[in-house]
Amino acid sequence: MSGIELEGVFKTYGTGASEVHALNDVDLVVAPGELVAVMGASGSGKSTLLTIAGTLEEATQGTVRVNGLSVAQLTKNERARLRRQAIGYVFQDLNLLAGLTAAENVALPLELDGVRLREARREAMAALERMGIEDRADRFPDQLSGGERQRVAVARSVVGPRDVLLADEPTGALDSVNGEGVMRLLRAACQGGVAGIVVTHDAQLASWADRVVFLRDGRVVDQTHAATGVESLLASDGQP
Repeated sequence: MSGIELEGVFKTYGTGASEVHALNDVDLVVAPGELVAVMGASGSGKSTLLTIAGTLEEATQGTVRVNGLSVAQLTKNERARLRRQAIGYVFQDLNLLAGLTAAENVALPLELDGVRLREARREAMAALERMGIEDRADRFPDQLSGGERQRVAVARSVVGPRDVLLADEPTGALDSVNGEGVMRLLRAACQGGVAGIVVTHDAQLASWADRVVFLRDGRVVDQTHAATGVESLLASDGQP
């Protein structure tokens, strides 16, 4: 199937006394058109889950499929092509290129995939406009506020044809109004057929997702489909 599939996934760092089990037997399926929020305490494995789903890291054990392709069976170049053509990623540290303007940062994935410059810039401007920062298109990252840089990174993740969208705390530098604007954009992308995973600590923003998955110590410990379920689980346990 298209989308994201993790089956029996383990991720271990280090060996012996320093061994850390970041993910423990994780099963997760995200279908096209679905947005899944992942919540959990710091160190629960949320970011590791994203990097493995995005083919940036390999699982120690288990099966990872993106768009029906088994990641373990792809060459390094094939994985890079899959990331470039099919996966939009909002990194926690944003990863904007300092020497490129906001518009150039957003257009870059399209240009790398062979889209003509004019078309790539047109799509980049449309994405920036949806984020409400088209007037910052010619600014460099160090000329933007933290919230503006965050929105540029989100615009870059949704520009062009994407099948998978992965976002690590995409609203972290934003106020509640702009945070909801980002979640609305991610939600719209998924309604267009993208399979999305977003890591967030904010239950209110997680309620934009179709499903919320809770991680603890690298394991999926619960999940819910309703916003009220998120709130009740948090209230009953204090922490997801």
